[in-house]
Amino acid sequence: MSAQSKKLSLAGIIIALGIVYGDIGTSPLYTMSAIVRDRVIDELLVVGGVSLIIWTLTLQTTIKYVWLTLRADNNGEGGIFSLYALVRRHSKWIVIIGMIGGAALLADGLITPPITITSAIEGLKQSRSTTISIVIAILAVVFFMQQFGTKSIGKLFGPVMLLWFLMMAGIGLIHIGDDAAIFKAINPYYGIQLLITEPKGFWILGAVFLCTTGAEALYSDLGHCGRANIRMSWIFVKVCLILNYIGQGAWILHHYNGKVMPREVNPFFQIIPEQYRTIGIVVATFAAIIASQALISGAFSLVSEAIKMNLWPKLKINYPTTERGQLYIPAINWFLFAGCCMIVFYFGSSEHMEGAYGLSITLTMIMTSTLFAFYLYTRRISKMLIVLYLLVYLTIEISFLIANLDKFEHGGKVTLVIAVVLFAIMYVWYRARKIKNRYVEFVRLEDYVPIIQDLSNDRSIPKYATHLVYLTSADDHKELEHKIIYSILYKKPKRADIYWFVHVHVLDEPYTTEYSVHTIIPNEIIRIEFRLGFRVEQKVQLMFRKVVEDLVANKEVNIVSRYESLSSHNVRGDFRFIVLEKFLSRDNELSLFEKMVMRGYFILKNISLSEEKGFGLDPSDVTIEKFPLVVSPSTTINLKRID
Repeated sequence: MSAQSKKLSLAGIIIALGIVYGDIGTSPLYTMSAIVRDRVIDELLVVGGVSLIIWTLTLQTTIKYVWLTLRADNNGEGGIFSLYALVRRHSKWIVIIGMIGGAALLADGLITPPITITSAIEGLKQSRSTTISIVIAILAVVFFMQQFGTKSIGKLFGPVMLLWFLMMAGIGLIHIGDDAAIFKAINPYYGIQLLITEPKGFWILGAVFLCTTGAEALYSDLGHCGRANIRMSWIFVKVCLILNYIGQGAWILHHYNGKVMPREVNPFFQIIPEQYRTIGIVVATFAAIIASQALISGAFSLVSEAIKMNLWPKLKINYPTTERGQLYIPAINWFLFAGCCMIVFYFGSSEHMEGAYGLSITLTMIMTSTLFAFYLYTRRISKMLIVLYLLVYLTIEISFLIANLDKFEHGGKVTLVIAVVLFAIMYVWYRARKIKNRYVEFVRLEDYVPIIQDLSNDRSIPKYATHLVYLTSADDHKELEHKIIYSILYKKPKRADIYWFVHVHVLDEPYTTEYSVHTIIPNEIIRIEFRLGFRVEQKVQLMFRKVVEDLVANKEVNIVSRYESLSSHNVRGDFRFIVLEKFLSRDNELSLFEKMVMRGYFILKNISLSEEKGFGLDPSDVTIEKFPLVVSPSTTINLKRID
């Protein structure tokens, strides 16, 4: 997305409609029916329910996300990991909050495509088996198309969603006069009364919450559309949503006051004039597909950020188009597809899916509130204002969480279990890295420069490569891991003409691409440090090649082969990358918990992308060396010599 498209403009607003509001924009398909289902319809239930929707959209979506949270942009990017990146340097424990929020967002996102598409297709009034078949077919097409990107068809998303919102507002206006009592919903008093006086009224919040489940995605798409376009488009979107909810409420009061509305009746489709209902279902289906597309793209971005921040195992990432930020992760794509299909088969209808929807996302919203409060603290905002913010929004969101716990036995446990598994993956990957850091021993590079120079000039040792390249995790350019020195000098002496040490430093900013060069010994030992944003693809070999070309152009290094026969013809020397692959040594004394973490880590590592592929290295230029990971050496062995 270009910077130009992020500026406030009509085109930018329409783009925002297609990217940002798919999830929250399709919530009228199922929210009102979830509120009134299995209850005797009366004025307080309907008016109070619509009132709770209006004020949830106002307090939660408008004030918290559109007005406040969008201010926390990380160089134009948003989302829970972008927010975490802004504050992680200030506290170590804050990573747990980021992982919980990210895992819950991914888990609850699994149900967005099934519930939105199923809700739309159910308007056709087909048998359950036919509905399931159609939904699975649509999901298969949507996920299959991900590998090709959405650059071409993405241009249609905005106009289709514009039509969708205009249609929702229009059909709501048609029925807005069915019962004048519905206008009382603007007063929050009736929503509060519903929670207090209705039998089990508090648990209605679990259904009301469905109207704002897409608010977190709104923040995540900040980088795609820009703050100004999101804020302006939200005014239009909110008006359309409220008109539709009021129209549904008035229709329900007019037709079912004093009765129980049949479960198969969906007020959203009933307020569409019968002669236009098929067209409405078609538009609803396209809107549901767009909502699903937004979720899938968001999942790709979320996992990509987690990988760069070392919170997720490395996976293959493809970039199907030149569109900035557009990516495709095959493993995540097919994981989501399998998960969505299982949810469709398991629940069978949107009514049953409502029971699983929303429970996990409340955790994400609570985590976002906590991170945002921490962000305000780092910006030296008044502590009284921060406390007020937390009191208001933790009260609201914890209330939603408690109300949603009622869904646990009705399907909520599905997404919660998935969230726990995803969190466990993140935690194991993160924690194992901390455990491994105990083993990493750094040495002063200057102490080994003389022996490396002698090795380079020792013609009695066969030359390993003209240029030998190691990836190092040492932040200090004057230091190096001992394992690299061991690889060069001790395991099998590796003679080369030039030794290169490459370090990749992932920054809290999203799209930084910088490098620096430290020449330890000219034309003999050189260190290159890449400073890359957490959303930048780490094509280390291509970047390294570009840096070398710049150094050659500036006459800072000579990369011509040192072999006399090749040097006379100005042939470039060969480059060899050494990747040090770790395995868990038996020579360890770890606690039971740490053993479980490390075993989990190596299981994940075996099914994740290899180091060379993760850094974009050509396998033909890579040598892999295995070495033992000794994180806690055993000291309890007692041997006695006998003669």
